[in-house]
Amino acid sequence: MMQKRIPKLNHKKRYLQIALNGSLSDAKQIIQSLPISDRIIVEAGTPFIKQYGQSGIRKIKEWYGMHLLGQTFGIQQSSQQNINLITVFQLAQRQYKNYKDQKISGQNTSPLFYSPYIVADLKMMDRGSTEVDIAYNAGASAATALGSAPKESLDSFIEECERLDIDSMIDMINVPFPLSVLRELKKPPTVVILHRGVDEENFNKEKMLPLHEIRRIKGSYDVMIAVAGGDTIREVQSAMFNDADIAVVWKNFYQSNSDTGKLAEDFLKEIK
Repeated sequence: MMQKRIPKLNHKKRYLQIALNGSLSDAKQIIQSLPISDRIIVEAGTPFIKQYGQSGIRKIKEWYGMHLLGQTFGIQQSSQQNINLITVFQLAQRQYKNYKDQKISGQNTSPLFYSPYIVADLKMMDRGSTEVDIAYNAGASAATALGSAPKESLDSFIEECERLDIDSMIDMINVPFPLSVLRELKKPPTVVILHRGVDEENFNKEKMLPLHEIRRIKGSYDVMIAVAGGDTIREVQSAMFNDADIAVVWKNFYQSNSDTGKLAEDFLKEIK
């Protein structure tokens, strides 16, 4: 049986996380247009998962893996051979072997493959270990839980993520004091998400991104911080200036258009 190799976040890097919340067709086109980078995370957003379930997460994993390998795939894909996670993994092994062979022979080269890192934005509220299993079995590299969930559920969620070797992310949307949640846990998560919700932003124009919490949390815990709900270049710049590790964007990536790839590159330039 082939052992899963799950990519992990590097605490020394900063990332752009692109949340996909539209249709399967839009997700495929957006993924195809993304620049090749080990600093781009692709998220199966909550509305996307509610519509497409585990199969949607698997599709995103396959498509992003093929894209990172430089493989093309059509929108209908009827004329293509069946592509699955095993195929992606086998191609990755082949690419990596070629890279090692070139390195041994003294050629100045770099790896051609980055593992597709996929976040399953489940927003777990109960049944922590069960929902982690759902994300893991769909091929996700990380899963999310709500910080407002019961302490017992969050502890179970983090423990199961650790057992399966995937990253745990706790979303602090509508949590006034994230530190009070973290202090109750047996172990901290891999990532704390500071999140201004879509409805909060739409109906309360004075609602700010909770950037003041970043250094407060990092002063007490060795965790990465993701900032969600800021979709402009200026907001991403502000998050990075305040020591965030991951900028989560979605508005400009809801549907694919001719500027999608350039927009991703522009965001990526701000995350250094």
